[in-house]
Amino acid sequence: MRTTWNPIIAEAAGTFLFFFVGIGTVALGDMQGWGANDPAGLVVIALAHGVVLAVLVSALGAVSGGHFNPAVTFGVWIAGRIGSLNALRYVVAQLIGALLAAWAIRAIFPEQVSPNLGRPALGAGIEPLTGTGIEAVLTVILLVAVFGTAIDPRGPKIGGLAIGLAIACDILMGGPLTGAAMNPARWFGPAAVTGVWTDGWIWIVGPLVGAGVAALAFRYFFLPEADLRRTPAEPTPPAA
Repeated sequence: MRTTWNPIIAEAAGTFLFFFVGIGTVALGDMQGWGANDPAGLVVIALAHGVVLAVLVSALGAVSGGHFNPAVTFGVWIAGRIGSLNALRYVVAQLIGALLAAWAIRAIFPEQVSPNLGRPALGAGIEPLTGTGIEAVLTVILLVAVFGTAIDPRGPKIGGLAIGLAIACDILMGGPLTGAAMNPARWFGPAAVTGVWTDGWIWIVGPLVGAGVAALAFRYFFLPEADLRRTPAEPTPPAA
């Protein structure tokens, strides 16, 4: 029986599963001696995040929209596609899912094995403002995939594939620079469990700014342009 809690539960569960695999892969790299600074390790981390997100968005998108990210929820709210109360519920559920995932991974990988628990961090030589800008741009790419394939009625309905690929590509570029979180909850879970909150605003402000820019662009420039009387293959406006 469908209730108003179903989407909230889906967001908490989806975020937990997403981060269980994502954070777990980074912790596994810590245990085995590879990570985002190793090219092969970076590919593994990017694929783990991207593939599991593609699966979860495809599986749970019909229930909640498959946000699993406060920045995505913020962008969808800016675009007027979710109410304020539901958006707040989504964010709380996502933070709970992130915290549970980080606790679960800590139970598997103790502190001596993975001290940072996959917590995003700035790479060598990356200043906080630069890191914030990188996170913002990477999040724009993610939100473009969300709006273009999951929200825009003209877009190809390809499940979570494009969204997962966006995450994977972003990590391949930004992983060694900022951790490529694109997601405040992805930072929050490991930060809360490890008790290290250093420069946390980067992974809050950057993704929210990026999500807001993408959402405003789609709300005021891209989505209103759509005319449902024509298909994406026929861009010519209908006759007046």
